[in-house]
Amino acid sequence: MTSGPSVLAAHDDNWITDVGAWFPGERVVYRGRDLFSECADFSWFKLLALGILGRELNERELELYEAVWVICTSFPEPRLWNNRIAALAGTTKSTAALAIGAATAVSEAKTYGRRADIRASTFLHQLRDHLQQGGDLGQFVDAELKKSRSLPGFGRPVTKKDERLAPLLKKVHELGFDDGYFFNLTHAVQRYLDENRMRLKMNIAIITAGLFADIGFTPREYYVCAVLSFSAGMFPCYMDASSREEGVFLPLGTERLRYTGHSDRAWRHSLEEDLD
Repeated sequence: MTSGPSVLAAHDDNWITDVGAWFPGERVVYRGRDLFSECADFSWFKLLALGILGRELNERELELYEAVWVICTSFPEPRLWNNRIAALAGTTKSTAALAIGAATAVSEAKTYGRRADIRASTFLHQLRDHLQQGGDLGQFVDAELKKSRSLPGFGRPVTKKDERLAPLLKKVHELGFDDGYFFNLTHAVQRYLDENRMRLKMNIAIITAGLFADIGFTPREYYVCAVLSFSAGMFPCYMDASSREEGVFLPLGTERLRYTGHSDRAWRHSLEEDLD
């Protein structure tokens, strides 16, 4: 919706917010708390969650939050699509801010990244609403497959096996999150797929979407909290590439290119030849 003149006038030099404020030379308020006294002992994850959600996560929830970031997203593999951007920036001797900013931007990928996360979370919330209205799980799943020819959070482009599931599920069990409604809803969907001999298998996106939904995250909150989650893998890729000779990150020799244009031609090298 486009802002009209009256809406803009109401905000002219007037921004009403409960997020926080800086009082120069005095203090900083963060979600209604004094940053230096009330939040000084917070972990960074606790502060981040407070800023996004406007409420504190308890210690068990925070441990799950951090575990998801560590287990699911922190791969220092420069061939991965977003890490490759960070490494390419490093090999050109660009700055870390530009490298991580660009790599984070492409992390919005539909198949692998943040868009997959928000689709998985939205799918679970919509399925919950459908069931609460008396609908059938199989009917909802079939309709989604018919509409999109895929199921958010199920299947994996590179390999059928998701190596992250076992360590994450172990942590989920240790922390006691395996009795959550949305977490078990993901398994109910998997059972339906298996019973109907569909080859789709859950990947990490649907599990984490369910876990965060059980903590109370909306799809948008879940998405925002995950925006920086790949960064722990980006930084080492950038550092590694930037510490080497310029331009040596995965060069592609011209002999490996399939060229279908003109054959070899002789080029003129002098102005006299051009004039002739």
